[in-house]
Amino acid sequence: MSIINNINKVFDHRIRLGIMSILMVNEYADFNTLKELLGATDGNLASHTKALEKAEYIKVEKQFIGRKPNTRYSVTKLGKVEFQKHIEALEKLINKQ
Repeated sequence: MSIINNINKVFDHRIRLGIMSILMVNEYADFNTLKELLGATDGNLASHTKALEKAEYIKVEKQFIGRKPNTRYSVTKLGKVEFQKHIEALEKLINKQ
């Protein structure tokens, strides 16, 4: 088995890696929080969250707070498993095991 078999292409981009990293240690994060923490533009963040949602790695909840729309994201069980496998594969690659 190749050392890179468990490296997941969905997590290849730094924005997606950042989104998943934030969501793994927080119950959820809203769009503006992710945007601020990652230094991403609206369009860039939207496209990366859509890719993660399509892969079923994150869940998207849309709501209103007062009259303002609010979108928040949380990691799914599948997302947790796949991201953990990805991180473990990167660690093995770094440690050359």
